[in-house]
Amino acid sequence: MIILGDKYKLNKIELNQIQKKYSPNHISLENKSTEQIIKELSKLCKNQKYKLIILNTKANIPDELIKYLTSLELKGIKFLTIEHFLEKYLGKVYIPRDGSNIDFLDQIKSYKQKQLLIKRIIDFSISIPLGIISMPIMLYAAYRIKKESPEGPVIFKQKRIGLNGKEFVCYKFRSMVPDAEKGKPKFASKDDPRVFKWGAFMRKTRIDELPQLWNVIKGDMHLIGPRPERKYWIDIFEKNIPYYNLRHIVKPGITGWAQVCYPYGANEEDAYQKLLYDLYYIKNWSFWLEMKTIFKTILVMFGKKGI
Repeated sequence: MIILGDKYKLNKIELNQIQKKYSPNHISLENKSTEQIIKELSKLCKNQKYKLIILNTKANIPDELIKYLTSLELKGIKFLTIEHFLEKYLGKVYIPRDGSNIDFLDQIKSYKQKQLLIKRIIDFSISIPLGIISMPIMLYAAYRIKKESPEGPVIFKQKRIGLNGKEFVCYKFRSMVPDAEKGKPKFASKDDPRVFKWGAFMRKTRIDELPQLWNVIKGDMHLIGPRPERKYWIDIFEKNIPYYNLRHIVKPGITGWAQVCYPYGANEEDAYQKLLYDLYYIKNWSFWLEMKTIFKTILVMFGKKGI
């Protein structure tokens, strides 16, 4: 695979995914003539058999280069824009940080009535049995919380932003020491020192999210969807990340496509990356994507796969 240009910078996670299937090579277009670019492409294609070229450039492609690329296409090499590549191979949409691309906006829409009905059937058919089956786990979790961190409550209640930007009370098992956010809120990190031992296990296995089954039954949340954030972070992200508010056209979820595709978020760049996965999920929602997300969540919970 040849990546032509620098419009979107692939991160380590994406490069690792690509390397499982392809041997990627990169050609920068910066300060190069069309002749130089064609020479580089010709050399690469001569030495190795490539099947895919990714057009990752903001600039218009010169006619001479288009002709050369067309000749490669006749030899069986496939072309994709970076937008199509990210969706097809990496399960995320492309949004430039400057917000210049609005082509995708008309494709990001809230669920239709039929989709909502299917999601609610999934919500109830999984949440209610899961709540009953996991009751012993939840009772044990409550016991361990009181044993390791007796000062605070077992259930942590916090206002989060949901559908259409409205606040709701979100429930979790408390995994941090009391007054963990004295002062201003902080991003939770993978090895956060505010998290006590049992709390770390709950976060890793998603046990801390089990009380949100009540949020799902109440209708505040879906089982699957973008994770709800606090208003403090939403206000920051909406200022700095283009189209961040689009994730609020659907209800949030206990788990989501971003959670099974991307590591624990600890900064604004992580929030941006997760948005790309969230909007892919909204844009491409289907029963099978829902089932795939649930299956991946189970693998993450048991530490078999995922992040």
